[in-house]
Amino acid sequence: MPDTLSPATVYAERLAARRAAATLLTRRLETLSYVRLGVFALGLVVAGVGFGTELLSPWFALGPLAAFVYLVATFEMTRGRLAWTQRSAAFYAAGAERLAGSPAGAADGARFLTDDHPYAADLDLFGPGSLFERLTVCRTAVGEEALAAWLAAPASPAEVKARQDAVADLRTRLDLREAVAVAGADVPPADYAPLVAWGGAAADAPPAWKRVAVEVAGWGNVAAWLGWLVAGLPSLPVLVFGLPSLVLAAQLLPWARRVLAPLEPAAGHLSLLEALLARVHREPFTAARLKELQAGLAAGGATASAQIRELRVLLEWYNSRRNALFIPVAVLRLWDIRFAFKLEAWRVRSGPAVGRWLRAVAEVEALSSLAGYAYENPTDVFPTVEAGPARVAAVGVGHPLIPAAKCVRNDVTLGGANGPRLLLISGSNMSGKSTLLRAVGVNAVLALAGGVVRAESFALSPLALGATMRVQDSLQAGRSRFYAEVTKVRQVLDLAHKNDPPLLFLLDEIFSGTNSADRVAGAEGVLKALLAAGAIGFVTTHDLSLTGVAERLPGTVNVHFCDGFAGGELKFDYTMRPGVVAHGNGLALMRAVGLDV
Repeated sequence: MPDTLSPATVYAERLAARRAAATLLTRRLETLSYVRLGVFALGLVVAGVGFGTELLSPWFALGPLAAFVYLVATFEMTRGRLAWTQRSAAFYAAGAERLAGSPAGAADGARFLTDDHPYAADLDLFGPGSLFERLTVCRTAVGEEALAAWLAAPASPAEVKARQDAVADLRTRLDLREAVAVAGADVPPADYAPLVAWGGAAADAPPAWKRVAVEVAGWGNVAAWLGWLVAGLPSLPVLVFGLPSLVLAAQLLPWARRVLAPLEPAAGHLSLLEALLARVHREPFTAARLKELQAGLAAGGATASAQIRELRVLLEWYNSRRNALFIPVAVLRLWDIRFAFKLEAWRVRSGPAVGRWLRAVAEVEALSSLAGYAYENPTDVFPTVEAGPARVAAVGVGHPLIPAAKCVRNDVTLGGANGPRLLLISGSNMSGKSTLLRAVGVNAVLALAGGVVRAESFALSPLALGATMRVQDSLQAGRSRFYAEVTKVRQVLDLAHKNDPPLLFLLDEIFSGTNSADRVAGAEGVLKALLAAGAIGFVTTHDLSLTGVAERLPGTVNVHFCDGFAGGELKFDYTMRPGVVAHGNGLALMRAVGLDV
């Protein structure tokens, strides 16, 4: 994959190639269907002539039969290749949509959104149109959980650096990300929690002699019934083996069902897990974190993928008991009990490692999600995260969820040795105040998760985040918007007082639900407490009386966004400037929509 090609070009070329291949495979399937039908008809004719006349030997029917079996196998292989190609085309189509600014993620992570999180809802981390939806390429539930956890809590500088190195390694591995996207069964994000719980549970096997007894009784049943029904032998062996089998079944079936029940939900997802483990195991990684994860994908001298394949094959054989033609054999062989012994032996040998394997897969999936975003945004950069005084220093920072071509960028300096500790942002409606807060906040989340950021350069210290930007009233809870905001501000203050790490606060239109005098007094008290606790941050306001707080709080600087009004339309440049905004646009906007004010 040439480095000179843009991601959009690469996606377009690969999408066209996959769609062309899918078209050819579809035509081949149609041809195989007709040929298969013709060969089957020919076989019937040859068999009819062979058995009904003396013109041909019936053995000639073996030729069409062999050809039919070959065509059936070829048809199934071609159908599998078509499914792979169609999923691959969907992977590149989704990538093209993301680059066009329309994330088409199958998972938006809404299940990770909680009311008590200090910034997830405010920064649109989860839900439709969220950062999670933009990032995720996870195929497993544990992968989604890992990515969500990284976005929801900052990592240490050492952990951020390890993830950055891994993301850089994965960034250009488009073939790997494609392989992961189309691996295994096409299922919703697979949940392997029951499998992990089963694998980690204590061994639960009856004495070994009972396993031998089950095998002997099973084979004895088959031999006795064949002898009676086919060879005309006495029926006594049927009773000799049948009665002990009933005794064994009565004793062991409850245990067998206890062993087998947790495996039923995971059976359909094992091909996906096997494919993911195999691909991760053989990839030639260079990053230390990826090599460490790779090294853990083995147990008992065999690779993780080989052991999951063994489990998958055992479960496929176990599930063959559902075939109506096989049921008599399954009953005679004590099938459930027999495979409970086999699966219990697998659990004793490999079960405790399943949780470790899944954690490795989850981390690789989360890293691949960050790497895919980094690949699709080649101008975004890795931030610098270093211990020290609380600070954020960004040049050309923009919001990652706004298409790069439309994103207006600003420079921000906050904290550190010489920078202001609080930026008090005034400005008119829709001028860009809230977007700047979200741009800094979302980039800080990405930076502290180990990803790239939308900026020319971005440096920060380890920080906790707290925000009040999506405050809502609640009719059901009997809670006003102002009360909800006060409660959220209390949460932000509690975070600041912990001071481990220092807090970056993002307060949008602070206390806008009360009168101007209370707003100024309340905001000044809150901001004074936040700064005293070592926090740094931003406050936006429409109320110009609040901008006077900057004169009374050391380390506070006024900045603003402004607008123009021309030709009956508001004009914004979304650029932050020093000082207090000179005017608002409220009256102009009211008049523009026809209000007589």
